[in-house]
Amino acid sequence: MAITASMVKELRDSTGAGMMDAKKALTETDGDMEAAVDWLRTKGLAKAAKKSGRTAAEGLVAVKVDGGRGVAVEVNSETDFVGKNADFQKMVAGIADVATGAADLDALKAADMNGKSVEQTVTDAVAVIGENMSVRRMAAIEGSTVVSYVHNAAAPGMGKIGVLVALDGGNEELGKQIAMHIAAVNPASLSEDDLDPAVVEKEKQVQIDIAKESGKPDAVIEKMIVGRMKKYMSEVTLVNQAFVVNPDVTVGQAAADAGATITGFVRLEVGEGIEVVKEDFAAEVAKAAKG
Repeated sequence: MAITASMVKELRDSTGAGMMDAKKALTETDGDMEAAVDWLRTKGLAKAAKKSGRTAAEGLVAVKVDGGRGVAVEVNSETDFVGKNADFQKMVAGIADVATGAADLDALKAADMNGKSVEQTVTDAVAVIGENMSVRRMAAIEGSTVVSYVHNAAAPGMGKIGVLVALDGGNEELGKQIAMHIAAVNPASLSEDDLDPAVVEKEKQVQIDIAKESGKPDAVIEKMIVGRMKKYMSEVTLVNQAFVVNPDVTVGQAAADAGATITGFVRLEVGEGIEVVKEDFAAEVAKAAKG
């Protein structure tokens, strides 16, 4: 497969590796971007493997708690300007209200909102506001205590990042602190039990390959892997992460000290995982002029 300059740039941007290292990684892996990231990590040449897609879409995430149930809804727009529009914000708040009684995203889109379905309400708003919009995601959580938090709030209960935390025991203040931690650190799962086994196995294999590069005996490598996987779990699982409020304890320990157990969480960030092709503005203008 031909390795293009744009492929090399993409790999450099996502890993911080040098140009020649990035090109070699792509050559060694026949242009497979994900495999190239792992190759660089194995060789110790990747500064950071960015695992999430680039955030490109705009809009708002709204959170709503009703008793022991909380919902988070992401409504996308084309520009950030629309996210600041009062009519758009009012619509998003209304969708979040409806979501408290919806089982899932499909049920939410079909649910009644002031005499029309949520989906039709959004379609009508597109015609008025002039931008494409969509209800992209909905997530719900239940628990004895459910606390919500919004980061970069554009209006009450909505912003760029919405978090819900479910607790058994504890109080609102603890829940808010944990929710703020989740917004900032973005854990992959609640605990080791909730992690995708395939993701864990892949990380373990990467660490084994890195350790083998050191040339140490297998017995030493086995001990190295145990330590490195423990560190990995402390980075990606909520209960094992160092608590941002008090880094001397883990989030799980902080909850236990307060007589609480974290039973679940939801974190939605606007545009998370959506990748938009970047246009060459000069080329676009030139093309339009020729037309």
